[in-house]
Amino acid sequence: MDANDVSGDIDHVLLSKEEIQAVVKDLAEQIDRDYAGRDLLVVGVLKGAVMIMADLARALHSHVTMDWMAVSSYGSGTASSGVVRILKDLDTDLMGKDVLIVEDIIDSGLTLSWLLSNLRSRGPASVEICALLRKPEAAKVEIDVRYIGRDIPNEFVVGYGLDFAEKYRNLDFVGTLAPHVYA
Repeated sequence: MDANDVSGDIDHVLLSKEEIQAVVKDLAEQIDRDYAGRDLLVVGVLKGAVMIMADLARALHSHVTMDWMAVSSYGSGTASSGVVRILKDLDTDLMGKDVLIVEDIIDSGLTLSWLLSNLRSRGPASVEICALLRKPEAAKVEIDVRYIGRDIPNEFVVGYGLDFAEKYRNLDFVGTLAPHVYA
């Protein structure tokens, strides 16, 4: 799905398909360098991280193990509810493993802060975060993020895994959703 398929719903494109590919390549190079010779468990946070997780895994030159976790604090709105629920837990035991959480976007940081605490309590050797996007102006808690693709303005964005009411995830770019769509 591209911009022509949703004309009128998108105010402007923040990251084109080509820009996303360049960001993913850069993130993969950093991760390969930092985890050379180590076994890495890459944990994608569903549903938003599906696109970045798939592209990042393909861009890595190292073997990785992959698992998925689904947590929710949004519902169908545009702001975090602050209450985190595990919808799908990991299938992998984290004890002694190097874990890299892969996120589509870091917004308030509330959900990710909870997730970090939860995963660290399971005895991993390390837990780090890789996020395609981060909204520094929206942060409500400080989180140490090792790998950040791009910082973006505090606008509601969709595409490349990011949704509004489960729509727009399959756009091949990241764009700002027009306010009339969610008003």
